Amino acid sequence: MSQPLTPGELSRLADDLLKPSVLTEAALLLACLLLAWLIVRTLRNTLEQATVPGQPHHAAPSVLFGRNVIDGVLFPLLALLLALGARKLLPVIGVPLAVFKLVLPVLLSLAAIRLTARVMRAAFPTSRWVRLIERTVSWLAWVGVVLWITGLLPIILEELDDITWKLGANQVSLRNLIEGALSAVIVLIVALWVSAAIESRLLTGATTNISIRKMAANASRALLLFVGLLFALSAAGIDLTALGVLGGAVGVGIGFGLQKLASNYVSGFVILAERSLRIGDMVVVDGFEGRITDIKTRYTVIRALNGRESIVPNEMLITQRIENASLADSQVSVSTGVQVAYGTDLNSLMPRLVEAVKAVPRVVPEPGPAVQLKGFGADGLDLNIAFWIADPEGGQGNVRSDVNLAILACLNEQGVEIPFPQRVMRHIGVAAATDVAVAASRGE
Repeated sequence: MSQPLTPGELSRLADDLLKPSVLTEAALLLACLLLAWLIVRTLRNTLEQATVPGQPHHAAPSVLFGRNVIDGVLFPLLALLLALGARKLLPVIGVPLAVFKLVLPVLLSLAAIRLTARVMRAAFPTSRWVRLIERTVSWLAWVGVVLWITGLLPIILEELDDITWKLGANQVSLRNLIEGALSAVIVLIVALWVSAAIESRLLTGATTNISIRKMAANASRALLLFVGLLFALSAAGIDLTALGVLGGAVGVGIGFGLQKLASNYVSGFVILAERSLRIGDMVVVDGFEGRITDIKTRYTVIRALNGRESIVPNEMLITQRIENASLADSQVSVSTGVQVAYGTDLNSLMPRLVEAVKAVPRVVPEPGPAVQLKGFGADGLDLNIAFWIADPEGGQGNVRSDVNLAILACLNEQGVEIPFPQRVMRHIGVAAATDVAVAASRGE
């Protein structure tokens, strides 16, 4: 049905809906819907069986299939194609069209709603405006279907075409703006869909080169959105040659007011390209220590071991000194100390301390722990125990505590004393104190 119904056609449609042939159309429509459901379900099961082992199937419902087969984009599109084929078949077998004249606009509207809803959820999964956009698109689509079927849409479009005003040297009507806006929305939704599909394909199951994959996903998304914006502006009737002045103004704005924002974006691509910082690295930035959980084009998210998260602008990661404990090697050296009494047999004790520290689960065997005589303290011998761990994201305080407990157990087993602070007091008698006082008064 390429044209809206006229009043005469609408009257004949009402008469056709009361004929027995409607049952034939309803049965054929039900068969189209069932066949579309079976095809979509089979494709979904086939794709799920082909996924990488260990990857969840429904962690992120796709745009085509959705969560429950029928709430994706593929089901209404396939049902629409089958209904179009059945509509061509009905006149051949002598069945007048009635139900299919109503169903085709409904399926087309349902496909548009599903496409918008799924693409917006895939592109902006945490946005609070997605639900509002879905409802708005649903209302507009269903109102458009009602206006189309009742034949009121051409009348409304003619009225909108009469509302015009002069914009520069061009005459613009309200109908042109509405049609251009709809074209722009469709182009941008398709661009978002393609970019979300590319990003999902690049990042699904990624275990190596995740930074490069993230950079490629961000770059492809930005490029597609830019191209989609150009197509949208062209569809809205805006002359792209007029954007030269606007581009110059934007360049000046970036040079002055948006230089920090532009610097952060450029820094983000530099970080992802040179891989000086990667997702999963343990870093210290401006006194904040944690693990990098995500690298965006404008900022980087660092999560500390206590659960706090820091959002660091990418420019800071380029211009300031950053401590990266995982750049070349994920192993980190940790040390602790203990003091033993003078007279302790260190030649016998130090190898036993090494074996005790090696038994701690998170201590790596290579390079192994080392015990060194750090110095001679006022109360005892100062020993320094150094060891390595391979998982700094698990924290250092807990493994240091386990090592200290192992050291204490070894000292208790060997009977080695941890000395207490000792102070020697000299007792001076009364006569001696008097002589000292007299000598002091004489200046001797």
